[in-house]
Amino acid sequence: MSTELVLRLAQNSMYTILIVIAPVCGVALLVGLLISIFQATTQIQEQTLAFVPKIVAVLLTLLFFGGWMLQHVVDFTQSLWGNLSKFVG
Repeated sequence: MSTELVLRLAQNSMYTILIVIAPVCGVALLVGLLISIFQATTQIQEQTLAFVPKIVAVLLTLLFFGGWMLQHVVDFTQSLWGNLSKFVG
């Protein structure tokens, strides 16, 4: 297994991870920002106000993008298993 192959495999895996988590992290970031702005303008300092909407938004995002995320992970895994002969030996 050459160094270039290991680096390419690491690069592909990091790219897959970033693509898969991007929708969930983006929605959580956006909802958190909106809730923080709402709390700052209304001076409501309730802790659950920040967490409950984020949890709901993340769950809805997982329901909406779950199939797409799973397809990316399956494609990466099939590529990894398909090229297994290059990694061993």
